[in-house]
Formats: sequence, C-alpha cells, structure tokens
Amino acid sequence: MSQEQPVPPEQETPAESRGTELELTATAADWPANQQPLWRTHPKHWPDIWRRSIQARIVTGTLLMSTVVLLLVGWVMMSQVTDGVLESRRASAQAEAVAQLASLSNTINAADPTTINQQLSELVLGSNRPGLYDVLLVPTDSSASNAIRYTGLVDSDSIPTELASSVMSDDSKLWDTYTVINYRDGPSVPGLVVGSQLRVTNERYAVYFLFPLTAQQETLDVVQNALITAGLLLVVLLGAVAWLVTRQVVTPVRMARRIAERLAAGKLEERMQVRGTDDLARLAVSFNKMASNLQRQIRRLEELSRLQRRFVSDVSHELRTPLTTVRMAADLLHETRDQFDPISRRSVELLQNELNRFEELLADLLEISRFDAGAAALDLEDVDLRDIVNRVLENHETLLQRKGCEVQLDMREPCRAQVDSRRIERILRNLIGNAIEHSEGLPIRISTAYDEDAAAVAVRDHGVGFRAEEAEMVFSRFWRADPARARTTGGTGLGLSIALEDARLHGGRLDAWGSPGDGAYFRLTLPRRSDVTLSGSPLPARPPDASRVVTEKSLVDVGAPYQKLTGGEER
Repeated sequence: MSQEQPVPPEQETPAESRGTELELTATAADWPANQQPLWRTHPKHWPDIWRRSIQARIVTGTLLMSTVVLLLVGWVMMSQVTDGVLESRRASAQAEAVAQLASLSNTINAADPTTINQQLSELVLGSNRPGLYDVLLVPTDSSASNAIRYTGLVDSDSIPTELASSVMSDDSKLWDTYTVINYRDGPSVPGLVVGSQLRVTNERYAVYFLFPLTAQQETLDVVQNALITAGLLLVVLLGAVAWLVTRQVVTPVRMARRIAERLAAGKLEERMQVRGTDDLARLAVSFNKMASNLQRQIRRLEELSRLQRRFVSDVSHELRTPLTTVRMAADLLHETRDQFDPISRRSVELLQNELNRFEELLADLLEISRFDAGAAALDLEDVDLRDIVNRVLENHETLLQRKGCEVQLDMREPCRAQVDSRRIERILRNLIGNAIEHSEGLPIRISTAYDEDAAAVAVRDHGVGFRAEEAEMVFSRFWRADPARARTTGGTGLGLSIALEDARLHGGRLDAWGSPGDGAYFRLTLPRRSDVTLSGSPLPARPPDASRVVTEKSLVDVGAPYQKLTGGEER
C-alpha cells in the first residue's frame, strides 16, 4: 500500500492568502475608499450620500435650522423697526397737523367773513409745506360750496372712505390712517393721512393732511436689504463652521472605518494615527489596542490551527505504517478464522470490522488535512450524474436489503456535468448511505435535474430527520444526529463535512433540510462547466412533499458557508 506524504506547512500560506484577497474584494465593494465631494457627484447619487454621510446630514440640518432661525429673527427685527419708524412719523405728523389746524383756524377767524369762501384756496395753499405734506379741503354735505381745495397735484381719491366717514361723524377728534397717496402727474406713494373737521363761519369742512412716507420706505428697504445680506452671510458662515467642525469629528471615524475594513480583510498590521490627547485621540489609542489584541489572538489561533492541522496530518501518515502491518496480520487471521473456536472466530471478525472503520477514519482525516492545507485539486471529466448514482446504489445493495428500504428514482433525462467523478461519488455515497441508515425502512427518493448552467442531485428520506437547532451542525466534523445510534455502516462523523468541502471545491453548494418525523432532504448543486458561477438550482431547496411548515432555521445553505435560507421554493 502506497504511503502519502504529509503536506508541508509552506503550502498552507497560499490558501490563506487567497481567502484574504477574496474577503478584501468583497469588503471594498461595500464602501468606496474615498468619497467624492458633493459638487463632483452626479445628482442621482445624492440620496446615497445623504444616507451614508453623517457630515452631509449635519451640515444640511445646520443650514436648515439656521435659515429658519434667521428668518424668524429677521421678521421680528423688521417688524420692530417698521413699527418704530412708522410710529415716530405718525407722532410727528399728528403734531404737525394739530399745529397747522390751529394756525388755519386762527387765520380764518381773523379774515373777513364776507370774503372767506373766496380766500379759502389761498389759505389752504398757504398752510402747505411742499415735500413734507399736502393739504386737501373737502366740503361736507351741509356746505354751500362743493369745490374741493387741494395743494399740489394730490388726488382726492387718496382719502380712504373709512377715514372720511370717521372725520364726518366726529369733529372733536383727530383721525389718521395709512394709505396710498395718488398724484395726477406721478406715481403713487405710501403715505399717512391725518384728518379732522374745520369750521368756517357757519359751514364745516373736512381738512386732510397727506404725509408721504417715501423717506421711511427707503429707510426700511435699506434695513431689509442689510438684514437679508447679513442673514445670507451668516448662513454661509454657519454652514462652513458646521462643515469644519463635523470634518474634525468625522475624519477620525472614517479612518477608523477604513482601518476596520482592512482588519476584517486580514491586514492585521493596520493602525490609526494618534494626534493629540483629546477624546478622538483616546479613541484611536483604544482602537489600536483592540487591533493589537485581536492581531495577537488571531495569530495565536492561526498558529494553534496550523499546529493542529500539522498534527492531524502527521499522525494520520504515521499511523498508516503500523496500520498496514496490523491489517496484514488481521487479514491472515481472518482467512484462517474457520480453524478457531467460536469465541476466537468472533474476535477475529470484530477485529476485521474495526480495522475497516479505522482505515475509513484515517482516510477521512487525511482528506480533511488536504482541504485545510488547500492542497485538494480536481480531476474534471464530463460524466452523467445518473451513472454515479447507480454505482453508489450498487455498492449499497446489501445495506438496502438489510434495511428493507425501497429506492425511488426520478432520473428520466441525462444529467451531464464536468466534475471530479471520484469526489462526487464520495458525496453521493455519504448522502445516500445516511438516507438508508436513517430511513427507518421507509422509501427514499433520488432525483436529478439540470438547466443551462447547473446540474443537481437530491436525496430525500422519510426517517427520523433532525431538529431545526441541529440543522447548522449537520456538516460539523465528528457530529452525529444520535450519538447512541448503532453504527451499522461504520460512519466516522466526517462524511458530510468532507462532502461539503468537495461541493465547495467544485464551486457548488450543498443544501440541507430536515424536520423531526418527516425525514431529511439534501440537495447537491454543481456547475455544469468550470467557468460557470452558480446563481440557482434546477431542484427546489426543500422537498415538495414536506408536510410541515419550514421555518427559517430548518433550512441551511452551506454553499456560502452556513447561510440560512428562507422556507420558500428556490429556483
């Protein structure tokens, strides 16, 4: 019997390096290494920036809140300034109107009563102060004259109806209101109208003083423009301050994120830069301490794992030589067992059976050590998976007869794929052997199917099954569903673990489903060509005849290792 040499430890490093490169590629695809500024980013990517960037959210929120606050402050300040300016002008206008009314009344009382009506126009014109206000004298309904006297080119329509009614109804008060003063030869301007009654001999007139508020309007416009300009500058300044402050906080966080991604990708020597002694510097120090501790622990575990794999490989190879000697002696005894007494003959038969189991265990350990070292290779050939299934069934014919188990085949069409037939036969031997052993004499069903990219084989039994919490342990090394179960087929507890590694080596996947009392279902999916990446399977992920609702924990996808699937059909 030829002996296989142990795999040297130098061959383990390339496998670990390949795994690190794959993890780094997947990590780099999740987040960009350097985010582009907002003004260099296409608008369709802005929602992603808003979702991922804390700095963008803080700056935008600061600008929005600052704008709202400045609008409220500007409105309050503008209202107070407007009220102050208009109230000051209103007080001075009322004082000016009272003085002019007194002067006009004294002039009328001193005039000749017989000619007062003819002199009213001159009196009104004399009381006017061009540029400050205009005077409008309107006769009442009881006046003998209907002529309206005015100064300048002011229009009588400038007097609001409400003010005229108030002046006519009460001659003891001074009335005023804000309005728009209309001129016959010029544009309208905002103004203040102060009105009262004036008695001329036995007649009453309504006299109005119209004060234009052009100067006050210009003052308020200047104040408003100043507030708007100051507000815009303040918003921009607050945005810049928020951006600078958040940048100082976010930059170390982004650096920590990038370092964490590199650590997750296997670059354990990466560290953060420590600057100063503030909180962020202490965060960087703590992060570096954590990374150092993780690196030390990972290196220690890697060394222990390497020593463990080397130990298993060395022990397995060292045991082959004495096992070969023991096997030769056992075969010699087994061939002459008929010459022994019944007790010795039974002992020889037990010795032969246990040696067979020991050889299987040793072969499995050697195969596991090859997978761990990354030394396993494929010998691809184009085969029909149905032929492999038939060979495995022929090898299990004795066990099928002993269990009284019926096999139902659903393999109507050829199912060809480029695979390593030796490894696929080992996978199916484990799946079919476990199905027969745990079927409790009930039928098992084997199905094959294919599509353009994938070929699949499914093995279904209706035996004891396994619980949902056991689904994740099915492919663990040395795990058995029932440790007390009689080992009829001599299982080592490594069969499904090796089957999983064989499936992964092909770029395929091995799915497991189980339910207590409803049996188990294993699905092997393989790419039909070596250049194909699997995206589905031509067979369902759970058996169509499953009588119970499949929970999330009762179905395990071990192609991407031990990722849970949903309970629905998968294509």
